[in-house]
Amino acid sequence: MEALRREDPRRFGRFAVLARFQEAASAVQYVARDTGTGELAVITVARPALAAVPAFRRRFQAEARTAERLAGGWVTPPLETGEDALLHTATEYVPALPLAEAIGIAGPLPERSVRILGAGIAEILSRVHAGGPVLQGLAPGTVLLAEDGPRLTAFGPLGAAAAAEARPGGQLSVRLGYLTPEQVEGKEVGTASDLFVLGLLLAYAATGTTPFTEGPPDEAARRIAEADPELDAVPEELRDLIADCLAKDPAERPTAGTVAAELALEGAAGLARGGWLPERLAAAVADQEARVRALEVPEEAEAAGPAGKREDARPTGEPEDAVPTDVVPGAAAEAAEDAPAEAPSGLPVTQAPSDPRDTAATTSETPDTSTNASTGTGNIGEDRGTTRFLNTGPKPPRSDRATTHLALPHELPPGRSPAPALPTGSTPAAPGLPSPAHHHTHGSPAPYPAAALPGSTGQGNGGGRGGGPMVTLPLPPSPTPPEGSATSRRTLIAIAAAAVGGLVVGGGSVAAIGGGETVAATDDKPATPKPRRTLPGQPPEPRWSYSHPASESAPLTTALWRDRLLVVTSESQASAVDVRTGKRVWQRADAAKGQAAVVAGDLCFVASPTEFLWLAPKDGTVVHRVRYADGFTDLPDLQVGRLAGHSGAVIWFTGSRTVTVKAPKPKKGKKKAADKRVVQAYLFAYDIVRRTEVWRTPVPAGRAPGTPLYRVVAERSADLLVRQDAVTLTAADVKAAKGKGSIRSFDQQTGKLRWTKQYGTAGPEAAVTGDEDGILYAGAGAHLQSFEADTGKPLWRVEGTEGSAFGTPLAAGPVLHTTERSRQVGAVERESGRVVWRRSTEVPGIGSAPVLTLSSSGKTLLASDATQVTAFSAADGERLWKFQDIGAADPKGATVSAPYRTLAVGAHIVVQRDRAFYAFPVA
Repeated sequence: MEALRREDPRRFGRFAVLARFQEAASAVQYVARDTGTGELAVITVARPALAAVPAFRRRFQAEARTAERLAGGWVTPPLETGEDALLHTATEYVPALPLAEAIGIAGPLPERSVRILGAGIAEILSRVHAGGPVLQGLAPGTVLLAEDGPRLTAFGPLGAAAAAEARPGGQLSVRLGYLTPEQVEGKEVGTASDLFVLGLLLAYAATGTTPFTEGPPDEAARRIAEADPELDAVPEELRDLIADCLAKDPAERPTAGTVAAELALEGAAGLARGGWLPERLAAAVADQEARVRALEVPEEAEAAGPAGKREDARPTGEPEDAVPTDVVPGAAAEAAEDAPAEAPSGLPVTQAPSDPRDTAATTSETPDTSTNASTGTGNIGEDRGTTRFLNTGPKPPRSDRATTHLALPHELPPGRSPAPALPTGSTPAAPGLPSPAHHHTHGSPAPYPAAALPGSTGQGNGGGRGGGPMVTLPLPPSPTPPEGSATSRRTLIAIAAAAVGGLVVGGGSVAAIGGGETVAATDDKPATPKPRRTLPGQPPEPRWSYSHPASESAPLTTALWRDRLLVVTSESQASAVDVRTGKRVWQRADAAKGQAAVVAGDLCFVASPTEFLWLAPKDGTVVHRVRYADGFTDLPDLQVGRLAGHSGAVIWFTGSRTVTVKAPKPKKGKKKAADKRVVQAYLFAYDIVRRTEVWRTPVPAGRAPGTPLYRVVAERSADLLVRQDAVTLTAADVKAAKGKGSIRSFDQQTGKLRWTKQYGTAGPEAAVTGDEDGILYAGAGAHLQSFEADTGKPLWRVEGTEGSAFGTPLAAGPVLHTTERSRQVGAVERESGRVVWRRSTEVPGIGSAPVLTLSSSGKTLLASDATQVTAFSAADGERLWKFQDIGAADPKGATVSAPYRTLAVGAHIVVQRDRAFYAFPVA
């Protein structure tokens, strides 16, 4: 952190700039204070030379939107994004140290700290990957260590860049800090690439070094692609997991959710309670916070204009230390004055960044001319007389080799020729100048030396061969050119692995954007952007969200009333939320502990533990009530169980009471036996519009306290097919069933028991459903079978995943949607059992089978479990999007582990997780 320089901005809207916080390759960060509230913020300002490149601006804005989407928990919520004179974002200030700086201060982290660090970052990655895209934002400088847990500050390659350069002709070169095996081989990066980098970061945090450093520098790429990582110094408890993350084959790497669970099953926030940082780091974080909070607004800030500049600032609008287009941004300020001559190839010789914490910098063929920095010692000097407020000790030395490029070639002005390509294998250098020595200490990740990598066969605009493989990277939609404007050529975005000398590779290794997306550049002014659209895999913006008050007990049941109200019951009351606005409209204590609401004509019916209630939908007023003691006078002390189902105006439920049966008169000379307490149980049909009992029929009592819990699995014109929950079966029932489950048929008109049947090997806990045609679909071991309900005849069988089991399927027209504990979701033909499609929700491990919900239109299938909601196209199984919330708004708060639930309402799906509700538009 440094005092402001003369050319630095002084204001950004309501924020007054206090000091320079830190520099990155693509941006400079400032500490600022809200002049209205006094709250501190960090302003990240894009370097002007880079912000002038349209591709950079689009990418910067896309990463800002990603930060907004992930806000909460370990991602600090953005306060604003500015796109006027200076491209910038503002976030709340959180006292924290970059991982690289923390390692420089205290060395490797303890195992518990590494677990919390990894779990927190994996939780973020899990949310990112749920939307589909790869993050590419992990680096020792973008992962922060705060008092209560880790934070991530970069949400794409720009934020995590080790170096970035605006090149002649509107090109942009962004250098990432790490290389993955798939990049070495020229393959496309994916979500597994983030897990490889996470493994590198965890190894670095645990040991102070990265696991591919040993060996000749020119074989670094081969080691990454082929060699086993050196993990002997990693704590044994973490070694296997990190080794899995560093697997060469992306398919063999664990998912982010698996990593998070293995590192901290209770969640990073839960494991971090009571403190997680070593004493020296905790003291450094506290010291930083004290110094930042003591900063005062410079007097000259009062004279700053609305653009944020001092009135005597240079008219170019670019700071004195800004990097020109022919020098890598982030280089030492002195490099601007002493820049070397261009190499013979026409490409400038890149400079090493001044920030010694960069995980990968460029190769410099010119020795460091700075008199303020000590080369190779890890120390950094003061920058041209400015004051460094926090000097926490020796800093890691800078890396001197390149790893990965993000090449963003842009449109050239008319008549301008592209810069000549760097010949494969050539290294531009200033004649007569030695290369800098190679240094490494525990204070920074081992730099990956430049290596000649296999060339790509793809042809770029120049047609020349590239020096390294290219991997596609998604870019947000570009503005549509105005009618009549000419597009000179497509702008492509790709990643190139490091070439010799660390320069932009030749034009022959450029690949188009993944997913068929192309970015077009116009000749002159950019067109007005189209309205923002949902990116592939990203859930749509919720129409509204509702949070059940923390002062009230958690929801017990949730149901929709006429697609108008979301009725939520809890231990203390029932309340209603308007599904059009997400606003709560009423609450009623009478309906405390009530069951799911049901439509009863124009009223809302709720069954409480002691009475039936009919509520006015407008304000929740109790219009009618029937206490069980009054409505069932011949059954005193009736205990009503859970609703078994409902259809139209009729509900079905079970109830029981305990009666005393007197012992028979003993025979002469015999002692009288004791009276018996016997449970009498019934299945009821009740009309909730006429408020009258339709029928009741006696049924076997369940396990104590005696009320069996039934579920209607199919309703036919003549009968109901009912299944008893296994948890309410008595020991005698279980023994008599011999490991099989039973279905009972009750007459619709009288309630009389018609028959009881068992089906194949379907057990008492197997998921079962049926349809109106009298076909049952039941889980049988790891398979799904269909049966004729009346005869028990098996019809077809669908093979399941070994070691898994099917959950409750969902019938929809001619298909049956299936769900498995292995997190496979699919569709089969109801008539033949032929598999139409089968997809994975990509949730790791074996757990409860996702619960299925079909949108009102029948076009979207939602699969909900304890980890996420996954949306599929019901017709072909195309994975549309995934949704996860953070689980806890406050990292210090309790971690939410409740499963997700979904309810279809009109053109929306309401997603619930514990107290949080979201309304998403769906097809």
